[in-house]
Amino acid sequence: MEKNALETDIQFLPGVGPKRAALLRKELNVNTVGDLIKIYPFRYIDRSRIIMIKDAAPDMAYIQIKAEVAEINLYGPKGTGIDAADIKFNTVKRMGVKVTDGTGYMEMVFFKGIKWMHSKLKPGESYVFFGKPSIFNGHLNMVHPEVDSIPDSRTDGSRKEGFMNSSMTGVYPGTERLRNGGITGKVMNRLMENALTMALPYIEETLPKYLMIEKGLVPVHFAVRNIHFPKDTAALEKAKYRLKFEELFYLQLSLLKQKYIRRRNDNGIRMPKVGEAFNICYSSLPFSLTGAQKRVITEIRDDMKSGHQMNRLLQGDVGSGKTMVAVLTALIAVGNGFQACIMAPTEVLAQQHFKNISGYLSGTGVRTALLTGSTKASERRGIHEGLEDGSIGIIVGTHALFEDNVIFRNLGLAIIDEQHRFGVEQRARLWRKSSCGLDPHVLVMTATPIPRTLAMTLYGDLDVSVIDELPPGRKPIQTIAASESKRFALYRFMKDQIRLGRQIFVVYPLIFESEKLDYRNLETGYEQIVQAFPYPPYRTAIVHGKQSNEEKKFNMDAFAAGRADILVATSVIEVGVDVPNASVMVIESAERFGLSQLHQLRGRVGRGSEKSYCILMTGHKLSKDSKHRIDLMCATENGFELAEEDMKMRGPGDLEGTQQSGLPVELNIASLARDGLILNDARQCAQNVLDKDPSLSQPENRLLAEEIGKDKYKIRDYSRIS
Repeated sequence: MEKNALETDIQFLPGVGPKRAALLRKELNVNTVGDLIKIYPFRYIDRSRIIMIKDAAPDMAYIQIKAEVAEINLYGPKGTGIDAADIKFNTVKRMGVKVTDGTGYMEMVFFKGIKWMHSKLKPGESYVFFGKPSIFNGHLNMVHPEVDSIPDSRTDGSRKEGFMNSSMTGVYPGTERLRNGGITGKVMNRLMENALTMALPYIEETLPKYLMIEKGLVPVHFAVRNIHFPKDTAALEKAKYRLKFEELFYLQLSLLKQKYIRRRNDNGIRMPKVGEAFNICYSSLPFSLTGAQKRVITEIRDDMKSGHQMNRLLQGDVGSGKTMVAVLTALIAVGNGFQACIMAPTEVLAQQHFKNISGYLSGTGVRTALLTGSTKASERRGIHEGLEDGSIGIIVGTHALFEDNVIFRNLGLAIIDEQHRFGVEQRARLWRKSSCGLDPHVLVMTATPIPRTLAMTLYGDLDVSVIDELPPGRKPIQTIAASESKRFALYRFMKDQIRLGRQIFVVYPLIFESEKLDYRNLETGYEQIVQAFPYPPYRTAIVHGKQSNEEKKFNMDAFAAGRADILVATSVIEVGVDVPNASVMVIESAERFGLSQLHQLRGRVGRGSEKSYCILMTGHKLSKDSKHRIDLMCATENGFELAEEDMKMRGPGDLEGTQQSGLPVELNIASLARDGLILNDARQCAQNVLDKDPSLSQPENRLLAEEIGKDKYKIRDYSRIS
């Protein structure tokens, strides 16, 4: 055995071997015994309870019955019976085992392992069968149940020692490949028992004693043993709490420590004044800023004059006025002699930002430019020169800003819109372009409302500002759900709106760019719209991901300029299209979208002074989750409420357009969706620890310093790449 059994290669765990090891590596990313122990059950089955056959029903989850084998029947390829006298197991396709417990009969059905199971089961003997009950041909059965012999009763009442001497059985994540490779639920439990027998003595405590006493946490040995093989429900709950708290505590401790380090760094660019351009722009605005916008600008201003690098996340619902905040923030940088860049994830959004910003800046004397992939070479030369000599104060762009030949004279501020669409390495390249020797201030903006628990984790070392107030005059959007039977009523409504001079989005789901069915739906939908709204007088444009940038721009521009009444599109228009005259958003197959995406799409309308509508078209048969999503959309326009619900339903990974690996540190047992209270407690606890010992250098915090020194906490975070 290796010095530390946790590091033992998984193939050397008894019961694994090379073939199963390869499967565990591929399917569950398990390479060592320690990795296996961190695969936790996602639910538990009470194996102590025996159900009577008369009480069993097909809508039950897994159940356990104790019954006697009454008869065994073997069936050939065509379902014909095979005489037990001349069995050839290679011709047997199915085995049916009729069992009874005196209250009724049930059939156990086997399609695999028939020869072995036939030798194990004896008529007249009793066994424990465990599986999912179902109905076939009017009769109750179980397909491939687990089968155990009934243990001999012991007169002294003693029981077998071992981890699996637990009435609760853990159910582990599994895949079809694992099951086909022989790693069933039962096998997984045996492997886990072997892993704990081998490695539990090597698991060391990872939390200081004072913290465990303060939070009432059980020791790590107790937690690991009882998370896999619970002694009882109370022990399981203690184990779960300990392991969840530990994961979330270390995640928050590592993020908050980064924040402490950053705040101790006095090398941030000091921007003490706002400058003349800021005052000119602010005083000439045709509207008043909301209280929330003013509060956020004050928070940003305090950061920029502090001498520390700003790393701030700006959250604001669709239409809350983030662009105006970005403009005024950029002008603070310009007013202090620095340049600012505003990055957008798409050309459409970059062009829209540039158009809006240019309007706000007229009269300030600040030179702005737009740099995207389609900027002409002749224009690029002038832009590159303007950035190098500092004459361009604010540059708006896409990924084109990352190119090596884009050099700034003194980049002091980077504003990143919808930042999760930009890669970490790309942003690192942008920071290196700052030639003034100091890290630029960073403002990350998102229109995707992020639940507080997720923001604390994805952006845990950023300061967070929220614009939680919509500009005055914005009317609520009326959201209506309708099924296919209302199609003609919908078309009448659309024609009425067009007669009033309004424009309409019709959006189709496109989950994967290559999915042919989605394109067929889009094309069929487009044809239906053109038939129902013929030219003249109606004009319809179409936008989707397979078009070239030129085609997309032509059609988008036609709609934005009012040359098209209807824009048929995929969710490519989710981010950035601003058409104040569009007052109706029709979302087809709305049940196929997540809540956050539906909310983003709805935010494309309601930008003008007219009453706006969002029509959610759905199929007749909706799943429970789909109906819940649609009902929520009709009930509220609050993006943060919807985001909280979305995370509960779909999980944090999907919400951000990433999988769970998108989180800074992998969570094995804690859930951001379900464990918000533990997360808040863990963060406060981490904050208290760092307030007393920011460097974690005191002897009682040795374990904490060792743990967050590990590679997994060296976070390539979303917020600051300097």
